[in-house]
Amino acid sequence: VQLQASGGGLVQAGGSLRLSCAASGRTFTSYVMGWFRQSPGKEREFVSAIMRSGGSTFYADSVKGRFTVSRDNAKNMVYLQMNSLKPEDTAVYYCAAGNGRIGFNPRNYENYDFWGQGTEVTVSS
Repeated sequence: VQLQASGGGLVQAGGSLRLSCAASGRTFTSYVMGWFRQSPGKEREFVSAIMRSGGSTFYADSVKGRFTVSRDNAKNMVYLQMNSLKPEDTAVYYCAAGNGRIGFNPRNYENYDFWGQGTEVTVSS
């Protein structure tokens, strides 16, 4: 599967952005979808994930209550609605797809098989 993330940009603290990730292929519903981010000098960090049917979602503590992940399986799309943005949310955001095999940990980037190219989010103070 190929992934294309978009929607990043420059926003003031307290503002909102909606990231989108378009997936190619006809097996989109087979994948757990995750969002990760990475800022300069830091390791890739888990942000959020959503299971195949969209019934279960996961969030990093740092974004819980501010970010919402969703997916539209009919359109092969996954979204990350980011509200109340903070300067510390500044990073390149990546969407990823994993096959959700037994033992799959949605918070661990090593479990994901496919990655998009990233979209940059900058939050000014």
